[in-house]
Amino acid sequence: MTDTAASPPRSSSTAAAGAAAGSRFADAAAARQAVALALPMIDAQLRDPAVSGLGVLHLVLMDPALTPAHCSFEDAVLHEQSIGDRDRWDVDYAAYARAKARLSWRHGMDSRRLQALQPHRLTQGESLLWGGVCLDGIVVAASGAMPQWDEAFSLAVAGNLRAIAWQQADAARR
Repeated sequence: MTDTAASPPRSSSTAAAGAAAGSRFADAAAARQAVALALPMIDAQLRDPAVSGLGVLHLVLMDPALTPAHCSFEDAVLHEQSIGDRDRWDVDYAAYARAKARLSWRHGMDSRRLQALQPHRLTQGESLLWGGVCLDGIVVAASGAMPQWDEAFSLAVAGNLRAIAWQQADAARR
């Protein structure tokens, strides 16, 4: 099932001069690892038509050290990855995932929680779809599955990224 297309890693050496520095421990390599750890679960669930009618998913991970006060949304995207056959897409799931990520990144909260509990914060043009999470500042969004599964996949990847960052930070302290 896994047919992934990943974004190229972003590194500080290729960042524009004056650009905000990204996370020390939740970098592009850690983001790719977080997705890889979640792939067996995601692949298994995407085979269920009740989870995803097309068996596809697109993930967007944001750099947790970069907020709207630091940089543009595009500059804060840490990693994107498509799972499944993109030729089966009936809509632009990457655009939907980015819109969900932008929503959670801008507001610092899960897109579902924002829409259910604080819709007064939404601005014209912001997505009304949910499936993005903000876990301790780690924003991940998914699109391609049912909303509850988009959110579950996002949460799994965010949890993995948090664990990887904690492990790297612990090693750096030694």
